[in-house]
Amino acid sequence: MTSPNDLKFEELEDAVQLLSADPAASTLSMSVSHAPSSPAGGPDVKVDLSEDEQAQEESAEVLERVRGSMMPFPGRSFLKHYVRTSPDLYGPFWICVTLVFSMAISGNLSTFLSQTGNPEYHYRPQFHRVTIAAAVIFIYAWLVPVALWGFLTWRRRAERQIGVFSFLETVCVYGYSLFIYIPTSVLWSIPVQWLQWILVLVSMGVSGSVLVLTFWPVVRDDTKVMAAATLATILVLHTLLAVGCKLYFFQASEKLAPSPTSKPIHASATTGFL
Repeated sequence: MTSPNDLKFEELEDAVQLLSADPAASTLSMSVSHAPSSPAGGPDVKVDLSEDEQAQEESAEVLERVRGSMMPFPGRSFLKHYVRTSPDLYGPFWICVTLVFSMAISGNLSTFLSQTGNPEYHYRPQFHRVTIAAAVIFIYAWLVPVALWGFLTWRRRAERQIGVFSFLETVCVYGYSLFIYIPTSVLWSIPVQWLQWILVLVSMGVSGSVLVLTFWPVVRDDTKVMAAATLATILVLHTLLAVGCKLYFFQASEKLAPSPTSKPIHASATTGFL
């Protein structure tokens, strides 16, 4: 039985003899593929793992950016080292959603724990805090980057030497900078004022450093007044967010001691109508 390799050599010899006899002759080469077929004789089944691999790569990328937002280093821009040329809105969106619920739930828990042992206190869930937290956090995480991106775009037209980030890059940086407030809001549920304020300063320092280290290389080529005013505005808005959330959702509530001489007045008011 002739093997496929022997057939190839025979075809090559025939072609050489044909060309030597008639140089103008043309040859036709045919190749047989020996791809394995499926046992049932149907089409081959190909397993495409590109979607799973892409999902795993995106998850690893989000986790890397979360770690980077919690560990800022001087001279290292969060955008250049972690976001690079692939900004995403997936991470910032879910960070904001998680922060909304963690802020509202932890605020209710802090109020409940601060009133433990008070017989006159009756716990009532304050669901309106979810709405307020969503409004405040999403306005800060989405509208503030829009305003900053528009301002930097305008300044680039006025001062061509300064750089500017894209809208997606600006939103991405702001979104990831808020991640530190998720564990902070959980720890804020501990009704100890000095501990809560220490956590405020720590979270403000970490999150604010991400913003300053990212946007300083962009605004430093502008005039000194505009560069200082831009960074000051970024830090002031950031401070208002942190301090405002602390004061509203985790305000100190004093325990109301029951008065032993207090008497109900509804009985006398009822007899007055009779």
